[in-house]
This record gives sequence, C-alpha cells and structure tokens, in this order.
Amino acid sequence: MSAPLTLKAPYLRVQRLFPQEAQPLSVEIDRAYVDIASNMNVRKIAMIPTETSIQNGEILFINGQKFSGFTRAYTFTATTAISHQIGIDSVNQFVSCYGTYSDGTNSYGLIYGTSVAIAGVIQFYMSATQILFVVGAGAPALTSGRIVLNWFNG
Repeated sequence: MSAPLTLKAPYLRVQRLFPQEAQPLSVEIDRAYVDIASNMNVRKIAMIPTETSIQNGEILFINGQKFSGFTRAYTFTATTAISHQIGIDSVNQFVSCYGTYSDGTNSYGLIYGTSVAIAGVIQFYMSATQILFVVGAGAPALTSGRIVLNWFNG
C-alpha cells in the first residue's frame, strides 16, 4: 500500500527572514531556492510550440505510476488528415484537445468529437498516428485553423 499523495497549489512565501551568520544563511538560501524551483515547476507552462511537443507541467498518477503531460499545437489550411507525430501507447492518452478555425471572416470552434458527422459542424478525432477531420453538411468553409493536443506519457 502506498502513502496518500499530497498535492499542493504553487505558493511562495512573500517574506523570509535571513540570518546574518554565514552557515544558517546558506541553509536558508538553499531552502528558498528549493521553494522557488519546486513551485515554478508545478505550474502549467503556457508556451505551446507548433514544431515539437513540450512538457506542460501536468502530472497524472494512476495506481502509483507517474505520467507526464505534454502539449503540441498544429496549424492547418485544409481538413485533410494531419500526421501528429506523437509516439503514444493508446489513443486514450489524449486528455484535452481543442481548436478553432476561420472561414476568412469569422472564427469558429472545432469540436474534439467522433467520426460521425454533425450538420453545420467541423469536428476532429484522433487515431494512433493522425488528427482526422469530419465535416458536417453546411459547415462554414475552413481557410485556416489551429488545434492544441494535450496528452500523458508514462
């Protein structure tokens, strides 16, 4: 049986008293550095590259096994399949996928959905190797768009 996982929100003290003696000061500076680094590393990274995947700071624990979160964005100008180039063990590793597109005038949301068309909507779904689009009858024409994928790797 494993110990319960203790999670905390990123929090840094706003005030710290530093001793004047060298040895206790050194210890307190080390603690301050660890506090800062630990809290900075728990936040979600807001940089989302289009050329490569990046660790986003999210962590998932399943049965004691740790999975790290990753993010990648894709831009496109057509609803043809996009090779996502993500080495995954299961398509269930994708946990948060979203996107938008434009018809050149207005902006619309892309639905992370199924392979079944919905009238008036463009949606997408994932295979082990591709982002696949389903264009419902009457959906506004796509001229450009972006999709962001978030997944966990063990």
